[in-house]
Amino acid sequence: MTYLLDANVFIQAKNLHYGLDFCPAFWNWLIEKNSTQQVYSIDKVSDEIAAGGDELTDWIQEQGHDLFLKTDSAVATQFSKLSTWSMSQGYDPAAVSLFLQVADYYLIAHALANKHIVVTHEVAANTKKRIKIPNVCAGLGIRFMSPYEMLRREKARFVLGECV
Repeated sequence: MTYLLDANVFIQAKNLHYGLDFCPAFWNWLIEKNSTQQVYSIDKVSDEIAAGGDELTDWIQEQGHDLFLKTDSAVATQFSKLSTWSMSQGYDPAAVSLFLQVADYYLIAHALANKHIVVTHEVAANTKKRIKIPNVCAGLGIRFMSPYEMLRREKARFVLGECV
C-alpha cells in the first residue's frame, strides 16, 4: 500500500497537531515510511510548500529529498483521462481551468498512473465552483483517505519519552 500526500497534509500538520517544534515523531515517521516506499508526495506539492518560505520549507529542503516524486511520462499519460473527466462533470469553466493548473491535478494523475492511495484533509462537496480531490477520486475509482485514517491503518505510534 503506497500513500500519496496532498499539500494540506503537510501544512495542517505543521500548523496544528504535529508542529515541527513539538512533534518530531510525525515528521520522522514520514521519512521512515518514505524510506520503505510507503509514503510519498509529488514535486508540485513540494513547489506549493516551498512558496510558503517557512520552517516546513526548510524541513523539506533538509529532510524530504526522496519524499517528492517527479512527474514522469507514466503520469503524463493520465492527464488526458483526468482532463476529460473534469470537463464532463458540469463544473464551472473557471473551476476546471483552476484544477488543471494546480498540484491536485498532478497528484491525482500520479495516483492514477501508479495506483497510489491519495491522502488529503479535503472532503467531498457537491459544488460546481471547485473541484475537490475526494470527488475526483470517487469519480475515477481512486482510493483516498484522511491522514488520520492512514496513520491508524499503518499503526503509527507517537509515544512520549521523557517530557521536558
